[in-house]
Amino acid sequence: MALPPEQMPLLQSDSNGYQNDIIMATTDENPEITMPNEAGDVAGNIDQDEARRILRRIDWRIMPLLFVAYMLNFMDKTILSSASVFGLREDTHLKGTQYSWVSSVFYFGYFIWAYPTTLLIARLPVAKYLAGNTFIWGAVVAFTAACANYGGLITVRFFLGVAEATVSPALMFITCTWYTRDEIPIRTGIWFAGNSVGGIISSLLAYGIGHITHSISPWRWMFIILGVATFLLGFGLLFLLPDSISSAKFLTPRERQWAGDRVVIAGTGRTENAGWKWEQMVECLQDPKTWLIWSLALLCQIPNGGTQNFANLVITSFGFTSLQSTLINIPYSCISIAAISGTGWLAGHFRSLNCILIGLIVVPPVVGSALIGSRSSIPHGVSLFGYFLLSTGPAALPLLLSLVQSNYRGVTKKMTMTGMLFIAYCTGNIVGPQLFISAEEPTYATAFRAIMICYALVVCLVAILRVYLQLVNRRRQLEEGMEGNAGTSGTVGGGKVVDITNDLNVNVVVNEVRLRPEDYEDVTDWKTLGFRYRL
Repeated sequence: MALPPEQMPLLQSDSNGYQNDIIMATTDENPEITMPNEAGDVAGNIDQDEARRILRRIDWRIMPLLFVAYMLNFMDKTILSSASVFGLREDTHLKGTQYSWVSSVFYFGYFIWAYPTTLLIARLPVAKYLAGNTFIWGAVVAFTAACANYGGLITVRFFLGVAEATVSPALMFITCTWYTRDEIPIRTGIWFAGNSVGGIISSLLAYGIGHITHSISPWRWMFIILGVATFLLGFGLLFLLPDSISSAKFLTPRERQWAGDRVVIAGTGRTENAGWKWEQMVECLQDPKTWLIWSLALLCQIPNGGTQNFANLVITSFGFTSLQSTLINIPYSCISIAAISGTGWLAGHFRSLNCILIGLIVVPPVVGSALIGSRSSIPHGVSLFGYFLLSTGPAALPLLLSLVQSNYRGVTKKMTMTGMLFIAYCTGNIVGPQLFISAEEPTYATAFRAIMICYALVVCLVAILRVYLQLVNRRRQLEEGMEGNAGTSGTVGGGKVVDITNDLNVNVVVNEVRLRPEDYEDVTDWKTLGFRYRL
């Protein structure tokens, strides 16, 4: 609801860049009061040096745990590809399309649990819930080593999907709980890079274990070692990861209040004590950007589902040995790390680049899949170069995750979108392996033709999404009579609108703006005055 003209907040920055001023409009009708936290504390003035120290302390506590969790999440899921060339298919007597179904069934389990777990993440202590899932997840990975047939593999892979369905939504929830809209893309890029680091470590692990000559096959050792490592991670999450800002014992009460206020002012709202609101769920389903992002996630994950499970089989078809195929994936993972980290940094520093980066990052895979699809008429070296071009494709998903975290307000709306995003993720990863038809081995012409088409469609859809968000920002600017800002939570402090320019500027705003009780309410982006979408 718009304010009367005499109370209309002022704001000079727009969603496409940063300005230099902090502009606030106050009224006598809206007295400034400080909203204390649950312990009755207020933040007071915290200078820039202290703000840097607090943020650094938060980063060192939160980021390593999220990074390791996502790294093991990737390794436990994709070690199947390495295991496939070290005797798994022979020892479990897989035939025909059975390996493809072993790859896909993981995502059936993930699909079934993806939405229910987002409801639980928002309602339960998130760190304890994530830790409990991690114990189960580690045990299931280790039990994979005991499988002796197709039925056993199908069963454990299904339950692995159920166990891992909590990881990505929980990490997204934690990130938007602790960080501002400008910080979310960078922090998401950091923990998502665990994906590619996990690819390097799993390749080195597979290479080392591949030399083992023992009664227990090398592929079984891979699952045992990773299962134990994941189980131990559960203890780290249980004892080191706080459930919320207000329960973070590594911060003082004053620092907790400061950390909470900065997210209320420059994040996507407070996530604590927010009940499930069905009207927010309906709003999410009615939001056009929901379906554009959902479609983008689906198109990005169809290629991912196939390449991550068939990578080693494709590389060995270029004439490399099983051991060599594990090492060749290392430069592939290094390129992915650079793409994920670099695009995350750019998206965090430039509010109008997110969609453009998604479009640019999938162009190399379009070329790469075209080269691999033409492998019968080109040298193996060129086909291998095409395979490396596929490595930038995984950077599209963290950029999509950042769009969801930064552009959705309201806990229920955001978690509904998160659940839908990972349903699309599962669907794409179920479809992807089925495109690698065993009769076409080792060229897999159908699969690489489909990968090329999917990424080409991503370029088209992300352009539509960007134009749509621009039009919505322009319409809201005209309706509300203010320019708005893509770095803030909207209007706060009884009619004040703040212009966030960078991380340090956030602290100035926290010290200047006196938050009111209603600023802590769980409100969606549609109903937040001054909220503008990142492009």
